[in-house]
Amino acid sequence: MRWRAGAVVIAAMMSAHLWAMDDSAMAGLDKLAQRAKESVDVTLDSSMLQLASEFLSSDDPDQARVKKLVSKLKGVYVRTFEFDREGQYSASDVEAVRGLAKGPGWARIVGVKSLKDDNAEVYLKKDGSQVGGIVVIDVEPKELTVVHIEGPINPEELSELAGHMGIPKMGKGKAKTEKGSNKGDQ
Repeated sequence: MRWRAGAVVIAAMMSAHLWAMDDSAMAGLDKLAQRAKESVDVTLDSSMLQLASEFLSSDDPDQARVKKLVSKLKGVYVRTFEFDREGQYSASDVEAVRGLAKGPGWARIVGVKSLKDDNAEVYLKKDGSQVGGIVVIDVEPKELTVVHIEGPINPEELSELAGHMGIPKMGKGKAKTEKGSNKGDQ
């Protein structure tokens, strides 16, 4: 699984589930969680982001950048579903998740398709001249990950958040946890 102790501790601190999506997308995620052998649910609204960022050091340059970036965000929502075998979720399940990025201002900016394994999509929401949100959907044969970041963020800053606040470091077959170990090492 992509998440370990840090994500679990942050998720345990949360009491409200304020996933910012329509009801059909939420129902789709609930259905996926019921079928998954393991699922991760990280829900950080702005107040929880501020609390979690207090654990980041202002003395460490990398952590200080993440802390500054997080101060502008309204929410970080991450869902990961790991399945026992391929075929336990369908294309229509993924389409329901895409409901996160529907509506005014949303546009798909990246689409990676592979006949073999991984597919990924990145959607941006324009808020005037700024990016007001990002949705990343990572589809693998036995795993589905959805990351929704709400608030002003530059796409370049997204890589700085990877490995923090429950956001995975994603890469073709090389997902890394916050401790930096490869997915295959777990």
